[in-house]
Amino acid sequence: MPAPRQPDEPPRLRIYPDPILRTRASPVLRFDEGLRERVRGMFAVMYEHRGIGLAAPQIGVSERVFVVNLSGEADHPEEERVFVNPELRHPAGEATEEEGCLSLPDIRLDVSRPERIAVAAQDAAGERFELEAEGLLARCIQHEFDHLDGILFIARVPVTRRLMVRRQLKELERRHRESSG
Repeated sequence: MPAPRQPDEPPRLRIYPDPILRTRASPVLRFDEGLRERVRGMFAVMYEHRGIGLAAPQIGVSERVFVVNLSGEADHPEEERVFVNPELRHPAGEATEEEGCLSLPDIRLDVSRPERIAVAAQDAAGERFELEAEGLLARCIQHEFDHLDGILFIARVPVTRRLMVRRQLKELERRHRESSG
């Protein structure tokens, strides 16, 4: 497994097949300035890579935290949501939509997920909240929640669909080997 990120090192996006992406993250126990700083770093990385959601393992931090801003724009902070130690509840319906992932660049596949969910979580200050979500917000929450359990969206599609992106996955694996030295 790669070395954990040093506190003074700016966060960087982890790309498949980085092992942290397949590791179950640990619960957050401390709601302090360090956590709030990591959350700010997560939003910065998400915006830099033009995403709408990002989980802590995607920046090399094995914590149960993810951030969402469906606008994908830093100039819409009112749409920023932080989920710490989330629990998904009451899945309902089913919808199949195309998904992508910042950690799997240029790979997009149709994924079936519950259309509606409820989520209970804490914010960056440790305050508990509950939220009901549907559509894109529900999909994004489920996608990021999967990252906390070490599950990539490609695992949510049939093997025959995964074969369609096999060449792209092999190329990401080759680049990772070369950059790891």
